[in-house]
Amino acid sequence: MIPFDYQRADDAASAVATVAARADAAFLGGGTNLVDRMKLGVDNPTLLVDISRLPLNAVDVQPDGSVHVGTNVRNSDLAAHPVIRAHYPALSQALLAGASGQLRNLATTGGNLLQRTRCVYFQDVTTPCNKREPGSGCSAIGGYTRYHAILGSSPECIAVHPSDMAVALAALDATVVVVGPDGERHVPVTELHRLPGAHPERDTVLAHGELITAVHLSPTGASRSAYRKVRDRASFAFALVSVAATLEVTDGTVTRARIALGGVAHKPWRASRAEELLRGAPATEDSYRRAAEAELADAVPQGENAFKIPMVRNTLVSVLRELTPTEEQR
Repeated sequence: MIPFDYQRADDAASAVATVAARADAAFLGGGTNLVDRMKLGVDNPTLLVDISRLPLNAVDVQPDGSVHVGTNVRNSDLAAHPVIRAHYPALSQALLAGASGQLRNLATTGGNLLQRTRCVYFQDVTTPCNKREPGSGCSAIGGYTRYHAILGSSPECIAVHPSDMAVALAALDATVVVVGPDGERHVPVTELHRLPGAHPERDTVLAHGELITAVHLSPTGASRSAYRKVRDRASFAFALVSVAATLEVTDGTVTRARIALGGVAHKPWRASRAEELLRGAPATEDSYRRAAEAELADAVPQGENAFKIPMVRNTLVSVLRELTPTEEQR
């Protein structure tokens, strides 16, 4: 690890000003991903501005029923919060599916959203990687691709986003509150992360120096929601595929579905095509299967990961079936 300077921020505004003024500065939250990247030589900031002690660590229920989650709320605390467990179960389940108990105790809400891919070539500085070193090439193409993208990739990058929490937030239509040198703005989680295109080095739409200060959850019903993660082992493993969904059914007909997929793309993948097909359709397994297949029509497997296509389809159908009200619940 190279030497670096360290500053503890007094407030969000001064943290933003300090990082924005230096191109090689970075915010430090829980550090569970950034410090690992520094040890590997992937990232080499020369100044870390520590925001972990800023008073942005509360979960507040607003008068309209929406929920404001501070960026420093730890993953374990958010997963266990009674309001999150009762009204946003997909979010609680996604948080508990991520990392280990020790890491969840340290990882923050903002940091979880901004963690970077765990593509083995991105983390190995001896190999070409367009995300780490633009223009150097993509070693994953033609290489080890078990965990890589099947949707939205580009000739420059086939890496996937690793967060479980971000997939749930995408399905829940959450927004992030961002403070930057030009003031505050709100960004839907579905628009926060980018597909790789010609610039895979850019993970999000945030400019250098912009700080996520909170996540906002809308009050619209998400109590009938779920998150399911399929992985190589029962814990401490990234998703091969994952599904977050909410489902609203009236008289046996789907009135609204919100679906996001993880482990399949450079960003949490909102399944808009499937959602559109489900709206007004019978709440049956046949409808769910047709919607899943339509969403995956453009999927392009990479080498050894063709198994992801039926895995996504079957997981999505299973989650929607689980969310479908039974006769007793109607």
